[in-house]
Amino acid sequence: MGDGDPRQATRSERLRLAIERDGARCVWCGRPFARLVQPTRDHLVPRAKGGPSWLENEVPACRRCNAERGHRGVVEWLEECVRRGWEPDEDAVSRSLDALDAAIAGRGGQRRARTYVAAQRRRLQRRRADGQAPAG
Repeated sequence: MGDGDPRQATRSERLRLAIERDGARCVWCGRPFARLVQPTRDHLVPRAKGGPSWLENEVPACRRCNAERGHRGVVEWLEECVRRGWEPDEDAVSRSLDALDAAIAGRGGQRRARTYVAAQRRRLQRRRADGQAPAG
């Protein structure tokens, strides 16, 4: 990993760092990673919507959740996970959105991602204020 900077980390190193940060389970469904439940990096702001491949934009997710989420918004997918009876780690998602917002502010650029993150953070705060999620 280039001089300790997570932005210089390889994909596998970023996945390892995300698992260290958020735990060895899928942030969306809560399944622990094992031989049959392989971890992947899920971009909170999808690459197709301008999301960077930065550690702050990546959370550990199982292949099923990563594929099924596709390009859906963070809060929309959280609500779908809860509807399915899963236990998503909303605190980890919220922390990552906050960290991504700070990283974008500090590094600049990411015009498309910046507006997406702001909208998702507002929706998540509104969801929590309405009592639909645990306060973090």
